[in-house]
Amino acid sequence: MHPYHHAVSSAKKWGGSPDDYLPIHDWFDASKAYYADWRHRALRHHAEGIFMCERLFGATVTNANGQVIPVRVIGEQHVHEDLRCIPSVQDWLSNIKSQPWMRARPEADNI
Repeated sequence: MHPYHHAVSSAKKWGGSPDDYLPIHDWFDASKAYYADWRHRALRHHAEGIFMCERLFGATVTNANGQVIPVRVIGEQHVHEDLRCIPSVQDWLSNIKSQPWMRARPEADNI
């Protein structure tokens, strides 16, 4: 789903304008700049990503109607709309196939 459509969904749910929510939804999907398919979600679409979003945007946003909305619930909405669940970082990382270059090399300890 495009960030704008997530923002429209937020406005329907909590009032205000999609523009009130778009920066948050843009942040979740900014990782598409690095990986342009569904795998970009491994970087922010998880419980830790939701808490990271809250640290960046603050605990709440006030929409155009003057309603105060917790950023965490906006993040939960975004992730749930994309994945139908809120995975953990471990859920994502445990499904990455290990490659030899991913392992620490003894000579790297001297750097």
